[in-house]
Amino acid sequence: MKPKVIIYKKVESAILEYIRDACEVVYYENIDDHTSASFYEELKTAQGLFGAGLKVDEELLEKAPQLKIVSNISVGYDNLDIAALNRRGIMATNTPDVLNETVADTMIGLMLAVARRIPELDHYVKAGEWKANLTPTHFGVDMHHKMLGIIGMGRIGAAIAKRAHFGFGMNIVYHNRSRNEEVEHMYRAKYCSLEELCQEADFICLMVPLTPETQNLIGEKEFSLMKKTAIFVNGSRGATVDEEALVRALQNGEILAAGTDVFVQEPVRPDHPLLSMPNVVTLPHIGSATSETRFAMAQFAAENLVMGLQGKQPPALLTSIPTKRS
Repeated sequence: MKPKVIIYKKVESAILEYIRDACEVVYYENIDDHTSASFYEELKTAQGLFGAGLKVDEELLEKAPQLKIVSNISVGYDNLDIAALNRRGIMATNTPDVLNETVADTMIGLMLAVARRIPELDHYVKAGEWKANLTPTHFGVDMHHKMLGIIGMGRIGAAIAKRAHFGFGMNIVYHNRSRNEEVEHMYRAKYCSLEELCQEADFICLMVPLTPETQNLIGEKEFSLMKKTAIFVNGSRGATVDEEALVRALQNGEILAAGTDVFVQEPVRPDHPLLSMPNVVTLPHIGSATSETRFAMAQFAAENLVMGLQGKQPPALLTSIPTKRS
């Protein structure tokens, strides 16, 4: 008898068929008020969960007594209570590496868009306002040969450093839980404290995972240390930044401009103050959003799922190897 799996996110037919070959599938393109009752009923006998963003905590696990694996289609896993999953001997997996290059491209693009005011000036042209030669009030700032500070020098941070060093001749400073000697050697990156990075960098890129330690990591103190000409971009999670402090820093001219791919509340509410600021570029969490990368992530997550249910160790296991439960 095939193990029962709940898919709670829209996936391409090839991924769906791959999972169906090995599992009995209950498929929801999304969970909402119309499907939640059915979802929780199916959860009582499900052995696998496959998707992204669903909060998997003690409350949900109480309703899933047969669950063996949760496969997250994401490199981030702040939606998963890893401690609770470990206590129950339930595997949890994510999809690292396959999105590194794509997210790094996005962050370089976001920095360029902010520095050269690309969205703002695109709107300027399309609104019919370009009627004479540009004046300095429309000018942006250079990105090449400036100093880039990367907070979080993991795989994605290293991919950003590579592009910045070789593509733009930027000097790299970084802050991380531990030193990364490889990036120091390859990209001449300099390790420093968070305070030093905020003070020295012209561009600051936040790429840390969301944990209790990184919640509101960047706030009023950090913005006050930054140069008035600094550009700040966030490609991690919305809650790693104190959004109110970011708004105040922009309003008060403590930093020049900002770009963010993430918000505390997603989708962001239409009246959020960052959306009305011309010196802020806002993206709808598109870091890994290309057809190729999202397919690769889903394929990786599907392989994690099937391997776990077949009694094999998935390649991207986040929890301890489960012991056999009676």
